[in-house]
Amino acid sequence: MRDLEVAYRVRGTWRQVLRGISFSIGPGESFGLVGESGCGKSTAAMAAMRYLAGNGRIAGGSITVDGKDLVGLSESGLRDLRSRTVSMVYQDPTRALNPSLRVGRQVSEVFEIAGIGKKEAADRAEEALRGVQIADPGSVLRRYPHQLSGGMAQRVVIAMALASNPKLLILDEPTTALDATVEAEVLDLVAALRVQTSTAVLFISHNLGVIAKMCDRVGVLYAGSMVEEGTAREVFDNPRHPYTVGLLRCIPRRGQRKDHGRLDSIPGFLPPPGANLPGCVFVDRCAIARDRCRTEPPPPYDIGAGRTSRCHYHEEAPSLPRQTPSDVAIAPVSHAGVPILRAVDVAKTFRQAGHDVHALAGVSAVLWPGETLGLVGESGSGKTTFARVVLGITSPDAGGSLELDGSVLAAHVGKRSDDDVRALQIVFQNPDSALNRSHTVRRLVGRALSRLAGLSGAKREERLRELTDSVRLQERYLGVRPSALSGGLKQRVAIARAFAGDPRLVVCDEPTSALDVSVQAAILNLLADLQREKQTSYLFISHDLGVVRYLSDRIAVLYLGRLMEIGPAEEVFSAPHHPYTEALLSAIPSLDNTRQRIRLTGEIPSAANPPSGCVFHTRCPRKLDSGICETEEPPMANVTATREMRCHIPLEELRALQTAVPVAAGEQSSNGVHHDGD
Repeated sequence: MRDLEVAYRVRGTWRQVLRGISFSIGPGESFGLVGESGCGKSTAAMAAMRYLAGNGRIAGGSITVDGKDLVGLSESGLRDLRSRTVSMVYQDPTRALNPSLRVGRQVSEVFEIAGIGKKEAADRAEEALRGVQIADPGSVLRRYPHQLSGGMAQRVVIAMALASNPKLLILDEPTTALDATVEAEVLDLVAALRVQTSTAVLFISHNLGVIAKMCDRVGVLYAGSMVEEGTAREVFDNPRHPYTVGLLRCIPRRGQRKDHGRLDSIPGFLPPPGANLPGCVFVDRCAIARDRCRTEPPPPYDIGAGRTSRCHYHEEAPSLPRQTPSDVAIAPVSHAGVPILRAVDVAKTFRQAGHDVHALAGVSAVLWPGETLGLVGESGSGKTTFARVVLGITSPDAGGSLELDGSVLAAHVGKRSDDDVRALQIVFQNPDSALNRSHTVRRLVGRALSRLAGLSGAKREERLRELTDSVRLQERYLGVRPSALSGGLKQRVAIARAFAGDPRLVVCDEPTSALDVSVQAAILNLLADLQREKQTSYLFISHDLGVVRYLSDRIAVLYLGRLMEIGPAEEVFSAPHHPYTEALLSAIPSLDNTRQRIRLTGEIPSAANPPSGCVFHTRCPRKLDSGICETEEPPMANVTATREMRCHIPLEELRALQTAVPVAAGEQSSNGVHHDGD
């Protein structure tokens, strides 16, 4: 791309969204684009495919792919380019696949478009799935998309994208919705295929750890302008633009926790599309801006080693002052008295296609006032089912029990008292789906105050102002509908609504997974502040284990409906005991890239037919040779005064295995562990 400008026509006015961006990607190279939502990342990707919406146009500059100028290509030339030269993998694989067609038909079609006969195309489809490490491609080809896991569906989409041996592969947030283990597998796959095929990769993500792991070079976009570019290692280790510095400070790094102080965040908001920006595009949010920055657009300053920064004062960027006060006093969680929540032997069995599906099997846990219990595990492990049982949305099997503040909690929300309903609230992953688009913020929060707190009139309005102030939501947004709000503001509305009845326990189900790191930092700070002020407890569910570590006091690890390990967050993260916890944490992509990756083989077994003995033994890298893991289910036992674990391997033996010198990458140790140096 050279000096690319893209504009969208909105209500009769052309609004510029890309402002002369330039970058290049060589064969076999991976280039990452990072920045907040609205910065222009996906627009750049769509421009590279000439897939801009009907109201979009390339207003200037050029795009050249494999020597062909895309701007001047005819429709037939574009179709040929998309079928042979450029491929794209989207964020949600289930939306990229046709739900009414079997997987085999969709993969074969890619080869048929290239002129291959149906029989050979079917053979090539099976070969393509085998190439993305799908063990039983014949079975997968016969399934419909809804019968695949998220990781499997994403592999199918990658296989389709690579079927034409493209010169350029565009990945737009390809792992956002995936578990840490599945994400690691998909990233390993993309990295291996890039080396094998010398495909150039344009990788878009707001997960900076993923970009650090996958990309040779990185470009930082802000308001449609490339504000910094260089090798990924240099940009992340020594950022030279205030915006890049701000993004990196938003991420919980090196074990940072809520009691260590607030995360730094970037104040203010992106300028709207088409805004007149005569100087630096970042000036209104920059802590080191001067008068010069408002009138003189900075050029791409060459700072050596192929790096550029569009900042007049790029030498000062590394010493950027904090934008968010860090001082925060959090009292330690007290385990005296009665816990807010006590779950004893909670189980849930669903009946599906004539089979019993054991979503939860005897889960026991307690949650204390002002405490956050982080629930982690792969999709299908039972995290959301446990949360739904706690909320009363799903009734548990007979035999277990739930207590709230020492009193028995009715199984279903319809049988619970108003006080119980008010005490247990939830913040969902996607505020777009959780908020009624036809209502204003005032009505959304006010209705909750009426129903949960019984307030009306002036008292309701007063409490409404207090509540929106507590979530840092300005008064001017009260008359606005959700469609006019950013993702972060919508989530603040959802949090305000959840706190309307002064809840005792809030379930946070992936509350930041769809947010940029800058918005995520602000939401995490907000949740920590509200917890400190109101002593609210959280049941926190997330695939982002760095976020879980930051906010959680204790961690519960679920696998196939079983609680495998539970203990203090710092202990679990610094020295994971259970082999599943060890593998789960090793899969987290980090900016530091210092972890040894431990691969888990195979898919999660079906909850309708779980393995005998320890349910994890089919994938366990530490499985004992004695056969006990295959025949006897290990009990949940105390391994320290504050920590429980379900494993046959003695604690000291596990510690010795986990601290052993790792073997070379790609080889297998004597105890079956696959190590992969990140």
